[in-house]
Amino acid sequence: MLLRLNARAETWPLAAPFRISRGVKHAADVLVVELSQEGALGRGESIPYARYGETLDSVLKQIRDARDALTDRTPSRDVGELMPPGAARNAVDCALWDLTAKLSKRSVTDLLRTPPLEPMVSALTVSLDEPEAMLAAAAAISDAPLIKVKVDASQPDRQIMAVRRGAPRAKLIVDPNESWSLELLRELQGLLKEARVDLIEQPLPAGTDELLDGFESVCAICADESCHVASDLVQLEGRYQAVNIKLDKAGGLTAALELLNAARSRGFKVMVGCMICTSLGIAPALHVARYADFVDLDGPWWLKEDRAAGIRFEAGILHPPGAELWGDV
Repeated sequence: MLLRLNARAETWPLAAPFRISRGVKHAADVLVVELSQEGALGRGESIPYARYGETLDSVLKQIRDARDALTDRTPSRDVGELMPPGAARNAVDCALWDLTAKLSKRSVTDLLRTPPLEPMVSALTVSLDEPEAMLAAAAAISDAPLIKVKVDASQPDRQIMAVRRGAPRAKLIVDPNESWSLELLRELQGLLKEARVDLIEQPLPAGTDELLDGFESVCAICADESCHVASDLVQLEGRYQAVNIKLDKAGGLTAALELLNAARSRGFKVMVGCMICTSLGIAPALHVARYADFVDLDGPWWLKEDRAAGIRFEAGILHPPGAELWGDV
């Protein structure tokens, strides 16, 4: 019996605006792919990301263009030859993992030969705002073990220190989203040390990675926009100490696991991140995050309402979703 494919866009409103240096979001526009065969249904979710030239329409077109090749075959998790890394391949790849689990009557953890998922520390994000508002936001989550701070180039010193005052015990990740210059990064080294920042994520624009040659930072620098797939790593060595793995960049769980193994073999620390999405988009990423040094999977935490059986957060601890959401028999 051939596979059947359905793809659709969904909009999930946020509980509060989410601001970064490039703009503000009020809703998560997600793409859902459903693959069915022999009465079994597999689902995957992705986020088209304008930073990489993606839109809901362009990602839907990629999936529709590959529909015949996808459905005229037995289930296969190898979709790399059908579409490039990105949101379209992520949704299809994760739907295939889910469908394979259901058809084989073996969970994804069984397919990966790993034990069941357990709760893990995940960053909660303080969105970019005026420093006073960021202090209040940090204070509201001050019991979280790990906090991520969204900053820009306007007043990053005040933004970072406001969060540190609001959450004096949490580990901090600072994320400028490519908005800094090398000069600003140099100037802020003393403040990053004073604020006890553990990781700084993609401070410089992607494509200018060579500026980090020979630069010694007081905290590890993590490549995000500069790292999509395993083949990117060779250009990052000696410039970054960590890489941020996102399924929407890599093109699904299959490619994310490849990137994880390649990053570890080259000595990189690993962060696993996400876009603002529902728990259906997070569930596959947990199978990579369980091996990460830093986990940043709070996308559903920003939603007014998440999917049924979704992940739960308790004081910065992420509890995996119900088995029925994704990846179980």
